[in-house]
Amino acid sequence: MQPIYDIIIIGGGPAGYSAALYSARAGFDTLLIEKMSAGGQLALTDVIENYPGFEEGIDGFTLGMKMQQTAERFGARTEYGEVKSVDFSKEIKSVNTETAEYRSRAVIIATGADPRPLGLAEEQTFLGKGVHYCAHCDGRFYKDKTVAVVGGGNSAVSDALYLSRLAQKVYLIHRRDTLRATKIYHDPLLNTKNVEFLWNSKVSEIIAETRVNGIKVQNVNTDEINTVSVDGLFVSIGRSPCTDVFKGKVALDDFGYIIADETCKTNIPGVFAAGDVRTKALRQVVTAVSDGATAVHFAEQYIEKYHNL
Repeated sequence: MQPIYDIIIIGGGPAGYSAALYSARAGFDTLLIEKMSAGGQLALTDVIENYPGFEEGIDGFTLGMKMQQTAERFGARTEYGEVKSVDFSKEIKSVNTETAEYRSRAVIIATGADPRPLGLAEEQTFLGKGVHYCAHCDGRFYKDKTVAVVGGGNSAVSDALYLSRLAQKVYLIHRRDTLRATKIYHDPLLNTKNVEFLWNSKVSEIIAETRVNGIKVQNVNTDEINTVSVDGLFVSIGRSPCTDVFKGKVALDDFGYIIADETCKTNIPGVFAAGDVRTKALRQVVTAVSDGATAVHFAEQYIEKYHNL
């Protein structure tokens, strides 16, 4: 029979390991389950320049490992495996991987969200070498250069505005002839002189040798293809929260994110959501880390109240 942990954390990104650190340091018997490696999406980022304390920046893999080592220093335990099912219906929660069942008094879900790719053959090959999914993470590498942003929603428009303050030229590529973004974004973007719109268009090919130096843009109405020289391509067509296993177990919004406010509480007592997987305005490493600490704070209150620990 597996032991009953105080807190199980699902996901080993910044939110997960922040939660593991605060949980273990508070004296809770803490288990973190991660399916790949420490850091999650963070580990795929070449350089992170906007996380406090690293004046020269730090690569995501190293930062993820440091987060893991810090949590484990205080006694948090890491198990590697993919969570296949959960049962949150009882007082003692159950989390199941392919090989084991784990039980706990409280659960913190920190599985994150994956950026939606364009689906082009070269996309993963040149990830970090001109292809990016986070303008606020990687935009500074393109000061006075030319970049393209793909998308037409709030995130894409926000990314284009942010990049317009750094890059010499920004192309905004959208499949339709109008933006889907909230109206408040329209006027600032339309009045930004170094932003050029490529309407009714999609990126059909990435041009690169050792890194991206251009893209082929196809008009979706006429099929006409033009080559556009760019130094970087920012894909901003949305994210897919990693919540498939939690459908029917906790409340999700229309986009699949776990509904949880700044307390990180879900609709299920004893179950919390932290980081990019929950409904929130800003998804960054620092906000994920903050969520991890917050989730443990309220998990501690729950455990003290319902489990008399």
